Amino acid sequence: MNSPPKPPTAINSRGHPTKFQQIIQEKSQNFVGREFVFTAVNNFLHRHNQGYFSIIGAPGSGKSAILAKYVTNNPQVIYYNAELEGKNRADEFLRNICTQLINQYSLNYTFLPNNATEGSWFFSSLLQQISDELEPHQQLIIAIDGLNCIDRNSQPPATNLFYLPRYLPDRVYFLLTRRPFLREKSGLLIETPSQSLDLADYPEENRQDIQVYIQNHLTPLLYEGREGQDYSPPILGERANLKSWLSNHQINEQEFCVDAKQLALEHRLTTLSENNFMYLSQIISAIPPVSCANANAENFYPKSFQYNQPPPALEAYYQQHLHKMIPLAQETKHSTDVLNVLIKQQKVISVEALAQTAAGIAQIIDTDEYEVEEVLENWLEFLQKQQIALKTHYSLYHSNFRDWLGRQQIKPSKKIP
Repeated sequence: MNSPPKPPTAINSRGHPTKFQQIIQEKSQNFVGREFVFTAVNNFLHRHNQGYFSIIGAPGSGKSAILAKYVTNNPQVIYYNAELEGKNRADEFLRNICTQLINQYSLNYTFLPNNATEGSWFFSSLLQQISDELEPHQQLIIAIDGLNCIDRNSQPPATNLFYLPRYLPDRVYFLLTRRPFLREKSGLLIETPSQSLDLADYPEENRQDIQVYIQNHLTPLLYEGREGQDYSPPILGERANLKSWLSNHQINEQEFCVDAKQLALEHRLTTLSENNFMYLSQIISAIPPVSCANANAENFYPKSFQYNQPPPALEAYYQQHLHKMIPLAQETKHSTDVLNVLIKQQKVISVEALAQTAAGIAQIIDTDEYEVEEVLENWLEFLQKQQIALKTHYSLYHSNFRDWLGRQQIKPSKKIP
């Protein structure tokens, strides 16, 4: 079916679109750590003359913040966010990214061609033009956040996501973020250097960054409102500087909360976070400022707020997950049965939990293992996978998400033991 011609897109702005700039600023605020990611990216850029670098992580693991911080530190990078409403279509991506390229590199175009969004031909042509004009020390880096959000119906099947090029000219790179996916369903056929970094493969580095994040955000809450004075104690990990800071502000060491109670609170938040920044940021945002003398690990929250009760923004985030896993009026066969088995798990990974294998789930809900595997594959971005005794075990990516699902009373199609 022929669609009516679209008006040409004018080239009349420079820099990131306003919506993207807002996301970059919001996501890069209060950023901590992640040096292991930036080191890997820089090594890739130095090692290869072009290519794709993908940052992979579960929801809330900090992928968007990493990319926003990278763009903030490297303002010449072209940025696109596919998570924003209306920005997950291939034609919108091409229209936006081509406009940014033309503006940033002052290419001789007043309007985009009418068929610029019909395939990758114009996009690839721009990349080649820019590559030909780059100085030896220059690189063109295009960062795309949320590649998993693409509307696959916005382009023909068997084409690369967002029509990303199969081949890249010299000194052209793509920096992508996306949730976990099956390799054979990556949506990208490329013949150029590529590398993936899965955040889940760096548990200790993630935990260290989580601890610093907690320390940076928790301490100001404990000191907010002290007679209008500016109290910005050193990061709690810098214990050597703490005694002099206390003395300078005439604060008694017994009053200051760097004691067993606060350390217990830090440890508890670290454990509860499961290295998930989205969960942690929402929990900390729900903590009211309190006086240090009254704070402890047991009564830090109002009585109406509990650790297992997500703040409204986190609940909305979980609701988005659920709608994607089981779309309204589009329930996949066996999906509610599989989900209820996963909800009943009490531990993230347990060798004894037979239900965490596809075969175990199939046995419980009395169906074919293939049917279960199909459901799990569709949910991979919301699951953790771990190989135990040569078998793949599955669990929901965060305990709090599992607990929230348990309160939604999702009815299985059959009785689950």
